[in-house]
Amino acid sequence: MMTMTIIRKSIRWMMYSAIIGIAVGSAAALFLAGLEYATYLQNSFYWLLLLLPAAGGGMSFLFAKYGANTAKGNNLLIEQIRRSDDLPDRYERVPIRMAPLILIGTWVTHLFGGSAGREGTAVQMGGSLADWFGRIVKVDSAGRRIFLLCGISSGFGAVFGTPWAGAVFALEVVIMGRKITYHAILPSLIAAIVANYTTLAWGIHHIDYSMGSGISSFSWVILLKVLVASILFGWMSLIFTAAIHFVKRISSKLMPLGWLRAVVGGLVIIGLTFAVGTRRYLGLSLPLLIQSFQEQVPGAAFLWKTVFTVVTLGTGYLGGEVTPLFVIGAALGNALAPLLHLSVAFLAGLGLIAVFSGAANAPLACAVLGLELFGISGAGYMLLACFVSYMFSGHSGIYSSQLIDVAKPRYYIKVPGLSMLHSKRQKGRNARQ
Repeated sequence: MMTMTIIRKSIRWMMYSAIIGIAVGSAAALFLAGLEYATYLQNSFYWLLLLLPAAGGGMSFLFAKYGANTAKGNNLLIEQIRRSDDLPDRYERVPIRMAPLILIGTWVTHLFGGSAGREGTAVQMGGSLADWFGRIVKVDSAGRRIFLLCGISSGFGAVFGTPWAGAVFALEVVIMGRKITYHAILPSLIAAIVANYTTLAWGIHHIDYSMGSGISSFSWVILLKVLVASILFGWMSLIFTAAIHFVKRISSKLMPLGWLRAVVGGLVIIGLTFAVGTRRYLGLSLPLLIQSFQEQVPGAAFLWKTVFTVVTLGTGYLGGEVTPLFVIGAALGNALAPLLHLSVAFLAGLGLIAVFSGAANAPLACAVLGLELFGISGAGYMLLACFVSYMFSGHSGIYSSQLIDVAKPRYYIKVPGLSMLHSKRQKGRNARQ
């Protein structure tokens, strides 16, 4: 009797996960198709950039008026998953309106030339749809957490075509410094895989990344070079996250009105575009990302992409951080390649996953991401790059709620698993007192 109950419960959860995957995968397909068209229009009609301040100001005003708590973005999802049952005052509904608002807002950002990504949008849509579905089927608080994790994993997996990385990302980003929720592993993976295939079924295609023949065979010299590059990738992650938090804090202090911040940010983006004399840093910058794997790009490209993205996201425009981090990491790896006498494709690939690893505090997910994007060759180097970058990225991250109750690392060097051990020891001390 107990066995049948377990089987029925398992089948029910697999069905729930698949439903979330289909819904989020379809939403991601709509989002990516619209994003591609918005990028096409931006590249076809250069004058659209001049309307960025007005479009950003208008979207910011609407978001402030109707968005409620959706302004928290990914942090809202992390907070709700990590919320304790004995703290009911921390409960916040993830409103279904988050999905259309973040979808349209990100389209607007890219249509008019803002430098942003797509992961944040897909993840937030996934969380919004998952929480809405959870209210329909009336899951308890533990079930709600799993639903939200499924929303995150399916959104990430669908938008990049990396379901395994999506599942690991959802768990790793949320549980930083905490024990993993083992019951959530299989539902998160099922949701991510179903979402990925649903997106592909709608005719969406993802970029094919390749390190080609540039993957170096093992040697201690190359290992040392990768170690040096990985430390620099970690510092780049720290610079990026610190810069975004700084711009958000200063702009909010100087300009309390959200729509005004967006207007000023848009004007700065226009000025920067004319100053550098190129549009390659607008939008997703996918041509720059692809070029970083093929040939030498301008040495300062990673810095310019950082500046454009920090201004865009720091002044309230909607979109994700991950694709810009991919571009920044790949361009930085490209710039380091001739200095370290390594292949541009090899270091661009390592930079792509390593800078994201440090900024998101998700080294394992980024290592899995590397395996899905580039294959098994060079797996050791990818693992090293992701974990070293994470260790040297400081007590910072693009998801601020992730760091709540996580102790600052000594000398700003993080050791994987140490925060969880510290938390366990602290609980033991509190129990003895």
